[in-house]
Amino acid sequence: MELNTLITLTTGVTLLTCVLAVAGVHGYARGRAQRAALVDRLTHTGSAAVTGRTRHFRGLDRRLRRTRLGRKLELRLAATGLDVTPGEFFAAMLATVAGLWLLGQATLAPFFGPIAGLLGIWAALQFLTWQRQKRIEKFINQLPELARILANATQAGLALRTAIGMAAEELEAPAGEELAKVADQLAVGVSLDDALEELAARLPSRELVVLVTTLVLSNRAGGQVVGALRNLTETLEERKETRREIRTQLSQVNMTSYAVPVMGIGSLFLMNGVKDGALDRMTGSPVGQACVLIAFVLYAIGFVLIRRMSRIDV
Repeated sequence: MELNTLITLTTGVTLLTCVLAVAGVHGYARGRAQRAALVDRLTHTGSAAVTGRTRHFRGLDRRLRRTRLGRKLELRLAATGLDVTPGEFFAAMLATVAGLWLLGQATLAPFFGPIAGLLGIWAALQFLTWQRQKRIEKFINQLPELARILANATQAGLALRTAIGMAAEELEAPAGEELAKVADQLAVGVSLDDALEELAARLPSRELVVLVTTLVLSNRAGGQVVGALRNLTETLEERKETRREIRTQLSQVNMTSYAVPVMGIGSLFLMNGVKDGALDRMTGSPVGQACVLIAFVLYAIGFVLIRRMSRIDV
């Protein structure tokens, strides 16, 4: 009798444990699904509602955001202002690499396939850098107007936080978008110093650093914000004109830096067009492959040196 009671009790405890285990696994899976849906809604659906565009490669995007590479890529995309998710950009980059790889193999020689693929990765990263720099330049051009709006608002007796929100509504992108982020951070309790410093980190430039330093010091010490912003507006206008003149004078040098590697790649197509199969024979030996790699390295060094020599920090 006691043995039957023990067996019944053991069976009941086992069944109860199994039921609790199944319920726990089900609750865990449901929680993960709800969390994934929430992340997907916050990162994709919300922006899609604003832009009216359906997001693609959502699964790839979720997996990519969990990695260190994905987080870095997300930060770089945020700095460019592009309406592209890390998953979409990564998929586009892979498609570009595959296309250039096949194109290099088909038009030149099989040896140039991997080189063309690496060139596709470099071109994608350079595109992000170019977009970010273009956004920074546009933001710098808006800084005089931003300083003027902040000066007028503070002179009218408005708090600096309110003045930033007003500037976010009046200015166009990218200044309006970046200031809207600052205003949202201030609304959830982030300090003014931290919000402005994060803004300077997203769009690094000397002009923005000067503006942020002026606002932070004036906010801490309680100084004359209006007078400082008036003087800063004139300085930013002068720097804007100086940067425009320098960019115009260096435009030819910048075009030369891009023309040098294009001429090298064009010479390969010309060589293969003059004598069909010349590149196959040239890259068929280790010596020929080494020469091609050395030539590409020299072209890359020339591109970097020309860019370095034409860089003038104002």
